Amino acid sequence: MAERAEHVHIERDAIPAYAASLPAETPTAEPDPHLTTGTREERAAFWLTLDAINFGSGWFPTLRKREGRSGYYTIAAGVRDHAPWGASELEALTGAELGAVLGQDPGHELMALFAASLNDLGRHVTSEFDGRFAVVVDAADGSASTLVQTLSRWACFSDTSTYEALELPFLKRAQIAAADLHRVGLLGAHDLGRLTMFADNLVPHVLRLDGVLRFGPELAQRIDREELIEHGSREEVEIRACAVHAIELIVAERPGSRASGIDQLLWNRGQGQAYKSRPRHRARCTAY
Repeated sequence: MAERAEHVHIERDAIPAYAASLPAETPTAEPDPHLTTGTREERAAFWLTLDAINFGSGWFPTLRKREGRSGYYTIAAGVRDHAPWGASELEALTGAELGAVLGQDPGHELMALFAASLNDLGRHVTSEFDGRFAVVVDAADGSASTLVQTLSRWACFSDTSTYEALELPFLKRAQIAAADLHRVGLLGAHDLGRLTMFADNLVPHVLRLDGVLRFGPELAQRIDREELIEHGSREEVEIRACAVHAIELIVAERPGSRASGIDQLLWNRGQGQAYKSRPRHRARCTAY
């Protein structure tokens, strides 16, 4: 995919120095409105629920943000404050109800998409795992890739794009669910290194501003004008695919590193004002 891309290019010569310049992949202090207490079942429910709606960045400029919070942190805090919903409750949740919980307009388009994803999550957990979120995690038997394969079959975690004859299973949210559950000690994930970067719109933005990705003039101008980029378009797929590949090239330069760790490092970097002050690409979709 990266070899065929027409609108996005990886500056391969910049990779070695860039990889060497990055700090160690250790957790950094950040505003973290996530559920950190509760039973194993409650914490598994929280993370699977949050990651099932870890999308909507194309709508984030239209959300009511909590003071000092980004769109993601606003949603995460709302889920934390209500969590956890049981599987049967998720099955019946409406967009209007979810909007009220998250402090958003109940008629907002994104609330209906969130509710549909959570309805699907509830149905699968109820029908396949006896309504228990921890059993979803346990069924993966300590394997991140097994959990991703399970979640990828559900509509609430689906994320595959096509490019010419290529099928590209980005699986951003299924993969980040495995990484999140590992990070909080709920999933052993001996194979965490098999995960790719979580293909969203922030890490590619960081890579672009840091000189690792180069966008064609027309695409760059559209992004700078804050035009929406159509999900599934050649430009949008190229942004995600080239970012994934660039992260793998960075990992190859840093023995012992993982794509998930580099992703977290660059995502946190993207919270800085230098990156927030410049428009990133936005697509209205349920992938990210």
